[in-house]
Amino acid sequence: MKRRFAHSPLLFAILFVSALAVSCHKNTPAPPPPPPRAVTPTPPAPLPTITLRATPASIERGNTASLRWEATNATAVRITPDLGDVSVTGNRDVSPASSVTYSATATGPGGTAIDNARITVSVPAPPPPAPEAPRNTPNASLSDLFNDKVKTIYFDYDKSEIRPDQMQVLQGNAAFLKQNSSVIFTIEGHTDERGSQEYNLALGDRRANAVKEYLISQGISEARVNVISYGEERPTCHDETEPCMQNNRRAEFKLNP
Repeated sequence: MKRRFAHSPLLFAILFVSALAVSCHKNTPAPPPPPPRAVTPTPPAPLPTITLRATPASIERGNTASLRWEATNATAVRITPDLGDVSVTGNRDVSPASSVTYSATATGPGGTAIDNARITVSVPAPPPPAPEAPRNTPNASLSDLFNDKVKTIYFDYDKSEIRPDQMQVLQGNAAFLKQNSSVIFTIEGHTDERGSQEYNLALGDRRANAVKEYLISQGISEARVNVISYGEERPTCHDETEPCMQNNRRAEFKLNP
C-alpha cells in the first residue's frame, strides 16, 4: 500500500498546474472588435434649372416671336402647348393665333423645374359692321341689342386659348362694345363636367380672363369688364356627348344692371 501512493504528491502537483493553466486561459479577455469602417454618403443629385423667354412678349396676329430656353442638370425638356419634347437648350419661332402661356418643364435625376413665358397676341379690329335693324322693334332696348350682338365664345376641351374660328365672333363683340361705351358687363367662364370642381373653377376663370384680355387689347376699358367663373355648375346641356359638352365649354356675356 505504501508503494501504491508513493507518487500521489507529484500527480497532485501536475493536476493542480494543469487546472491553473486552463483557468488562466479561460479568464484571458478577448481582443476588442475593429472599429466600423467609415462610409462616405453619396451626395444627392443636383436639382435641374430651366429658363424660358419669349422675344418679343407682344406681337400682332400673324407675326412670329422667338422662344429661347436653357436647362441645367436635366436629361429631358418638354414645352407646352404644341412644341412637345425639345433639346435641353434651344430656340424656336412660334406664331400663336391668340395670347398663350408657354410652359417649359426640365426633368433630371434630381427632380423637375418649371418656367413660363407668355406671348400676348393683339388682333387689329375689323371695320365696324354696317348698322342693322333691331331684331324686334325700332325701339329695342340696350339689353335687347346687347343680347343680339354680343355672342358666346366657345373653347376646346381643357383649353383657355381663343380658337381661331371664334376670333371673328369676338371681334364683332368688341366692335359693338366700343360703339356702346356706357355698357358694363360680366364675362362668365364655364366648363364641361370633366375634371374636379376646383380645377374647373380655375379653368373657367382662365377662359373668362382670356376673353377680357382680348377686349382690353381692342380698347375696351378694363373698368367696364367683370369676370366670374362658374366652372361646371351651370351647364346648358346635360347629355354625355361631345356636341353637348362643347356647348358647356364657353365664355358667356351678361349685361350688368
